[in-house]
Order: sequence, then C-alpha cells, then structure tokens
Amino acid sequence: MADECFGHPRLAAIYDPLDPDRGDLDAYVRLTEEFGARRVLDIGCGTGVFALLLAERGIEVVGVDPARASIGVARAKPGGGHVHWICGDATILPPMRADLATMTANVAQEIIDPQAWRETLRGAYEALRPGGRLVFETRDPAGRAWEQWNREASHRVTEIPGVGAVESWVRVIEVREPLVTFRWTYVFAADGEVMTSDSTLRFRERREVETELVAQGYVVEDVRDAPDRPGRELVFVARRP
Repeated sequence: MADECFGHPRLAAIYDPLDPDRGDLDAYVRLTEEFGARRVLDIGCGTGVFALLLAERGIEVVGVDPARASIGVARAKPGGGHVHWICGDATILPPMRADLATMTANVAQEIIDPQAWRETLRGAYEALRPGGRLVFETRDPAGRAWEQWNREASHRVTEIPGVGAVESWVRVIEVREPLVTFRWTYVFAADGEVMTSDSTLRFRERREVETELVAQGYVVEDVRDAPDRPGRELVFVARRP
C-alpha cells in the first residue's frame, strides 16, 4: 500500500511544492547518460519528476507506482503524455527490454517486506534487456539518519498557490532496526484540516543488498557514494548478464 502522502489526493497534490529541491535526481540523469540508456523503467515514480526529466530528453520512459493519486498528478503535468504510466509495482510490468531501471530517493527502503523486495528485484531483472542495469540508493544504516528526523529540524510553513499555507513537520514514531517508522503531519490553513502520513523504511546493510542482488541473478558492478549526500548513502549499480 502507498503511504498517505503519496496515495491521498490532497497530499499527493502538494508533494512537489513541499519538496521542490530534487537535485538528488541530477546524479540519476548523469547515470542515464553514462550508460547510454534510451529506455528507462522508473520504479516508484511517484509524481513523475524523474520520469518527466528523462522524457524531456527524448528517452522512452515507463513509470510505475502503487499510488494512484501520485500517478494522477504525474499524468497531468506538462509532458505527462510522453510517459507510459502504470499504477502498480515491478511485479506486474508488461514485457519490455529496458536499458536502465531506477529506484530513486526512498523507494528501495520503502519496500520493507523481504519477499516483496525479492520480487521487486526480480521484476526489474525481467524488465531489463541483457546488459541492462538496475540503479538505486539506500541510506547507510551506520549514519543513523533517523536521529535527525524531528519537529525542530523539519518544521516549516509553505505557501502553495491555489492551496494556501501548509504547516508540516516529521517525527520518528518507532525505531526497531532495521525498521524505522516516522510520521509527517500537515496542517492546512485554508480549512484547518490536519492530516498525517506514516512511513516505514528498512535500513539494509551493504552486504545484505549485494547478497540479494546476486541471488536474483544480477552482477553487482559498483557501489558508489551518493554525490549529493556523501558518506550517508550507497548507490548500487547492478547488471543483468
């Protein structure tokens, strides 16, 4: 199931204005260029920011996400008609021969069930052509990123055109490593409605990720540092032989 911040229409509509800086996607655009990818599968595409960046460059993109509200936001954006959007996950993909499959931002960590994780990796594998690559990031558990997720560090009020002021903040609800659960709270000034969205991330060790990739048939080509968050995240590059 999709978290409320992705799946509820009112929250999906404000997701981009609340997180406008997507400089983290620059590295994925560069990877697309590095590998010469012309067909890309964007797993967990959300509101379509990355998929549309690629489509603008003439790349054939399939965006898949389980949150229907987020897919609706993505489809309605300028250029949305140039991307093939699928509401679902990597286990229901039509036959394709992608050069590159991606899971940007928190997507890989949001798949917390071990069986669902295996099925996602396998679904991406089947969608890739031989020689195609899967690229995704995950936070290094040693960094204990969740210790910074609190109201004091995250509280802000954002003015959104057509919506008004939205107050938002995050706090951790439970830490039971490798799982961390946190809650975003949103307060809409226009009508006073308070909405919340709970999320759980799985913090996997590097060896755990590499072992599962190999078990699903991949060759782990590289494990890189995230250029926008050095020392805090791992970027996996895995190839289908």
